[in-house]
Amino acid sequence: MTSPRPPVADRPRPVFSRFYAAISGRMDDEGLAALRTELLAPLSGAVVEIGAGNGRNFARYPATVTHVTAVEPEPRLRALAAEAATTAPVAVTVVPGTATALPLAGACCDAAVVCLVMCSLPDRPAALAEVTRVLRPGGMLAFLEHTRAGTPVLRAVQRLADATVWPLLTGGCHTATDPLGDITAAGFAVTTARRLRFPGSGPPQPASPHVLGLARRPVGR
Repeated sequence: MTSPRPPVADRPRPVFSRFYAAISGRMDDEGLAALRTELLAPLSGAVVEIGAGNGRNFARYPATVTHVTAVEPEPRLRALAAEAATTAPVAVTVVPGTATALPLAGACCDAAVVCLVMCSLPDRPAALAEVTRVLRPGGMLAFLEHTRAGTPVLRAVQRLADATVWPLLTGGCHTATDPLGDITAAGFAVTTARRLRFPGSGPPQPASPHVLGLARRPVGR
């Protein structure tokens, strides 16, 4: 079993953290709350949530989960997550850390959660290697992520947005990513994947295409 990674410096994003905290409730009302529930429903045991934000997932964890370690590098969002943890239906510990340096020992988790976070990671392969490290063999990765669009026109819009103002306005988010490809390349076996549009109404936006699913850490790795 490997030791936890050494602590890393916070990554404050004061403008984005205020903006995200202000709109996250509305996003849940528009349908994200139901997607969170679908994402988390299959999980059990000890869970690590990577990039927990302001803790909007905490209320959605099922009773089969025994403990959640919620990792968040942004200090304002982490404080809001710690407040949300006090009313969560399962035990939640909120800690600082980054996706590439999780403050957990190796093979200590039954499941990992990435929810609207892979799009903002500068090194997704390294982050998924960390997920592999902390998951037990056969452990589950639950993901709800932006993904590249299925049509050439929207893909072009995504590439333009990613190359200009979108990452500056959204905490480093890049919409034209391929989380399924990244997860598969990291050695996970994808067991379910559902492509969807969120929000489900209104004109499509660069961040509208999503994918929700589950993957397993191979037992032999």
